[in-house]
Amino acid sequence: MLEQISVIIPTRNEAAVIGRFLAALPEAVELVVVDASSDATPELVRQLRPQRTMVLRSLAHIAAARQLGAQAAGGAWLLFSDADVAFAPGYFQRLLPYLAGDAFYGPKQSTAAHRLYDGCFNQGQRLCHTLGLPAASGSNMAVRREVFFAVGGFRPDLPVNEDTELFLRLAHRGYRVRYAPSLAVQSLDDRRLRRGALRKMLHSVARGALLALNLHIPLPQRWLRHDWGYWQAKR
Repeated sequence: MLEQISVIIPTRNEAAVIGRFLAALPEAVELVVVDASSDATPELVRQLRPQRTMVLRSLAHIAAARQLGAQAAGGAWLLFSDADVAFAPGYFQRLLPYLAGDAFYGPKQSTAAHRLYDGCFNQGQRLCHTLGLPAASGSNMAVRREVFFAVGGFRPDLPVNEDTELFLRLAHRGYRVRYAPSLAVQSLDDRRLRRGALRKMLHSVARGALLALNLHIPLPQRWLRHDWGYWQAKR
């Protein structure tokens, strides 16, 4: 069953963490890396995982990079993640029952320095899912390939929150989206949280709410196409 899964990650200067990401990845799954690095990230990927691995070069923004990876992937399931996380032990054994649906997503566990944020965010995911609003993270979400392309994939005009928008759209169109609390990824680098955990949470909540509302009431698209300072804060 694992041969049906393609793991897709965008990378940008991830040489410090990519080895730990790869170490948690089973040999049976396909890996598609869409790379925009100026460091040794692509060379490390090829060296550490020469089999069932594809490295594409692209300087596109994250939604376009994920879309490019999905188009190149060969698996029946597209599992989107990030290079600065590691799949928890047993992740790929526990995901098999979820392949009966159309899409699933799981939590991202922060490092010990940000346990409060971790608890709040993951409880928020559970609550949102109960309300029919899947709060998926691009670090840990999977979509059946045919479903992904049936809905058009990621919105290419979104500079951020393209992951949440895709899963909100899937649920809105009636696809079977499941929250998988037992399928966690573990953060290897909380650099975004170090720049302001509260700001990051408020940013995610506010934009997620607008994206959900936009599915029912058309909003000015400039509100959604601006990153609200997200990438500036990340530098």
